[in-house]
Amino acid sequence: MKKLKIIYAGTPDFAVPALHALIQSEHQVVAVYTQPDRPSGRGRKVQFGPVKQVAVDAGIAVEQPSSLKDEDAQAVLANYQADVMVVAAYGLILPQRVLDMPTYGCLNIHGSLLPRWRGAAPIHRAIQAGDKETGVTIMQMAAGLDTGDMLLKVPCSITVEDTGQTIHDKLASDGADALLQVLKIIDTDELAPEVQDEALTSYAHKLEKSEAEIDWSQSAQQIDQTIRAFNPWPVAFTRFNGKPLRIFMSKVESRESAETYGTVIDERPEGISVVTGDGVVSFSRLQLPGKKAMDVKDFLNGRSLLDCKLPC
Repeated sequence: MKKLKIIYAGTPDFAVPALHALIQSEHQVVAVYTQPDRPSGRGRKVQFGPVKQVAVDAGIAVEQPSSLKDEDAQAVLANYQADVMVVAAYGLILPQRVLDMPTYGCLNIHGSLLPRWRGAAPIHRAIQAGDKETGVTIMQMAAGLDTGDMLLKVPCSITVEDTGQTIHDKLASDGADALLQVLKIIDTDELAPEVQDEALTSYAHKLEKSEAEIDWSQSAQQIDQTIRAFNPWPVAFTRFNGKPLRIFMSKVESRESAETYGTVIDERPEGISVVTGDGVVSFSRLQLPGKKAMDVKDFLNGRSLLDCKLPC
């Protein structure tokens, strides 16, 4: 296998497994590009992002330009003389000049089976839409938004127990494995780029906190999918005693009820059951303001939602 000089560009946790895989491979990661450090947490202290921390620990050069449209930033990148640039949830636009710099161009690890979901939140939108399958795509980057040719796709089933977090973790790991497969054959005839069918695309809009409040008039299935998609962020919520009650896990029940939507009809250690616009959904993990997330069995110690009509 040809040893490649690689520039790696990524910022959040999703991009960490692939960077670890490259560091442990025969390839050479000559530089890591990541977004500038930003304040985070209650103390608003400036902290390293997940990808930067891995790079620093491995002794790899770190570059953090605020934009790659700047000529000086482009000159720095060109000086690394990379064979390929790998991008995973980086967060900055790569101009055409940058896309053309590496010998084999720029590869993207994308968290969906393209062309199904393009955009900022493909994992969450797949769950929210009720897709039974998603996956990861290694794509040859082009100037458009996730429009490049597909080099390798690895499918991943979505079960009724999956959340945004569980699918995120599966695809991050699958993406690392898929990347190494593509790099192994990048300069051979085995690589067969596939053009995306524009008629099959959907846009995965960025998640907003304003979407997170549960509309109990929706169906049980739609509410359940949204709750699981929005775990761990922005976390779906309803209102209890006028304050947000965050809900992390749920499932659709097989029974029906004649009560109006939003009515709590049952509560037990396994879950609290709520009537929706179509069917019944129960949730099993929640969080009160100022408290840690807890299972329903702990919430019910001294509290009750029975006969409440949410939001209340």
